[in-house]
Amino acid sequence: MILYRSTRQPNAKPEEHTIFPEALRLGLAPDGGLYIPDQVPAYTPDFWHNIAGMSVSELGRILLLPWLEDDLSDDIFEPLINDALNFDAPLVRLSEYTYVLELFHGPTLAFKDFAARTMGRLMAQLLRKPGETLHVLTATSGDTGAAVADGFFGVEGIHVWVLYPSGKVSALQEKQFTTLGGNVTALEVDGTFDDCQRLVKQAFSDEALRARMNLTSANSINIGRLLPQMVYYARALAQLQEQGIGEPPVFIVPSGNFGNLTAGVLAFLMGMPVGGYVAATNQNKTFVDFIETGRYEPRPSIRTISNAMDVGDPSNFERIFDLCGRDHKSIKAGILADFVNDDDTRACILQTWKEFGYIADPHTAVGLKAWERKRSDFIEDTTGVVLATAHPAKFGDVMPDEVSKHITLPPALEKLQSRTKKSTAMPASFEAFRELLTKAV
Repeated sequence: MILYRSTRQPNAKPEEHTIFPEALRLGLAPDGGLYIPDQVPAYTPDFWHNIAGMSVSELGRILLLPWLEDDLSDDIFEPLINDALNFDAPLVRLSEYTYVLELFHGPTLAFKDFAARTMGRLMAQLLRKPGETLHVLTATSGDTGAAVADGFFGVEGIHVWVLYPSGKVSALQEKQFTTLGGNVTALEVDGTFDDCQRLVKQAFSDEALRARMNLTSANSINIGRLLPQMVYYARALAQLQEQGIGEPPVFIVPSGNFGNLTAGVLAFLMGMPVGGYVAATNQNKTFVDFIETGRYEPRPSIRTISNAMDVGDPSNFERIFDLCGRDHKSIKAGILADFVNDDDTRACILQTWKEFGYIADPHTAVGLKAWERKRSDFIEDTTGVVLATAHPAKFGDVMPDEVSKHITLPPALEKLQSRTKKSTAMPASFEAFRELLTKAV
């Protein structure tokens, strides 16, 4: 059985570990750390070299089975994964050595659909008790709120609270989670994403509040969010094999709170062949500076056009640090990093459109630009896979005019135009947040 400990207890005793359902429920460990597995189950090279043709759901069943086999029977596990991961992640070739993995073909058109849909179903199966309400807290800088709201909307016995920074998410992103109502409450915080994330962490650290409410988190601080994200890395590898590319690719990961990259590291630890990772950030370059200096120095977030990555203190740094042996040199050996400013992001969007006829959203463009800069650091002819994290139609207001006029609004976003926003404004104060939560019980 796989057990979980806090990132802040690297030498935890057996009695200080917990099981997956409890880690899923708590989200954050009691000491404020993040849960991490005491072991990572691995598949053999023979398995990884023969996954061509496997679908997202098939890979999901295989990769998640060792993590969940002690908690779910086969007759529940298989249909749960099939239902959650019922869409693809197509690999698009831009040039001989650059591919884009499109992760925006789920219901909210963002990569977080993979995790949110799976996590919602896991919580419904493993955590929900008759007659109780499970309160799910999530902070969002953009796409997380939409994915979590959609994944949990209408689920009996679960209420979702989405905290987001006022005026700092795109209009379409905001409508995706503020127009549902029902069991989804949107809290519009007068502050930054870091403030929203801090409020969620404070709620979990408040013992009296936790005793009063059945709280859990749907942010990437929750281990249940990360495990399903391993699947699309494997799906990229499978599609490369289908095209006759057998050498391990480099994955270029647009990074904000670093859950996406942490999932990639977990996939590598499961045995997946990888040529390396590039963490691509915007001007919120805390991790880039850590790679360069060995010092982790969080700072207030900066607003950019790639808003879902506007994070100055990425929570999952703790997990990456732990998974990589708590050693700067080990991290630097496998993960390169670069940051891209807004001007270069816009220029990359325009260049990608002119050169390839491909429309990249601002986050994907950060990844493409980082790969352009870092490609020479890898072996010649290395294939790079840039993770495309969201549909460009979500960001029409910040895209270059020459490109935005070619964006077609998908039906899922078109129907949002006429919907009315429903949100509750609040200051970036834990007292105000606590009062709102306790009134709901």
